[in-house]
Amino acid sequence: MLKYVLKRILSALVTIFFIITITFFLMNLVPGIAITNVMRDILGGDLIAGIIKLAMEAKYGLDQPLWKQYIIYLGNFLRGDFGVSYTKAGLTVNKVIADGFPFSLTIGIYASLVVVFAGILFGSVCALRQNKLIDRFFMVLSTLGSTIPSFVLATGFLFLFSKTLGLVPAFGVDEVAGYIGPVLVIGAFPLSFITRLTRTSLVEVQQQDYIRTARSKGISEFKVIYKHALRNALLPVVTYIGPMVASIVTGSFVIETVFGIPGVGQLFTDSIVNRDYPLIMGITVFFAVLLVLAVLIVDLVYVLIDPRIKLD
Repeated sequence: MLKYVLKRILSALVTIFFIITITFFLMNLVPGIAITNVMRDILGGDLIAGIIKLAMEAKYGLDQPLWKQYIIYLGNFLRGDFGVSYTKAGLTVNKVIADGFPFSLTIGIYASLVVVFAGILFGSVCALRQNKLIDRFFMVLSTLGSTIPSFVLATGFLFLFSKTLGLVPAFGVDEVAGYIGPVLVIGAFPLSFITRLTRTSLVEVQQQDYIRTARSKGISEFKVIYKHALRNALLPVVTYIGPMVASIVTGSFVIETVFGIPGVGQLFTDSIVNRDYPLIMGITVFFAVLLVLAVLIVDLVYVLIDPRIKLD
């Protein structure tokens, strides 16, 4: 067990290293830098005075050779320092992420709980009532949830429940009711996917010989389904849940923009538009770490669900 965990951690570190390296050099291939944009705004669109540009480049270490900038960034990263944002004056990348992440995390946790429990429940009901009315009903809903774009769902939710009925605030999450819209909209696609995945997997597992054997021995249907069938049917679902949670908790630009939430998703898109390299790098690495940790946890959870799986 310990050997497996150490191997997975080493693999995760190598993955993060390659992500940092690729992202760093790709960012430096993009023409133009955020400093240039900022200084043009300050100087009213005039060309940047050479002395000012040189001073700014020296301040952020951009006057160093690219390989040296890379080494410096790696050293700072190992100390937990993501650098200083080019476009947010006086703020470090760590501070920017720390300010935005709690919003994305809160919405992500609520959405993940709803998606996992509701998705497994709906999928199980559909599998047990295959081709019945309730099965067809949930399949229609899951199809709509997986095909309608999130910005359409968000706009429709605001129009109906905020503008028309006045049940939830239109923007922000200052009130508890403000979380309802973002949670439902951001969870629509993964909920639909998990519902379908659980249904398909459980239907397949119920055809296995060991399920027929359990029933022939007179074991109650409840035990057959929830102790034997569902436990094995959840393996592909767990595989999807790990990356899904990591993706949800890091925010969605579309959802955060429509609902007026200053989360990580919106920060990431703004950093790309403004070519704020340190912020792009910081959020990318932050997301990579969360994703790698989620995948590691999923691999460990496999053993709890199915003891036949060995960690070598």
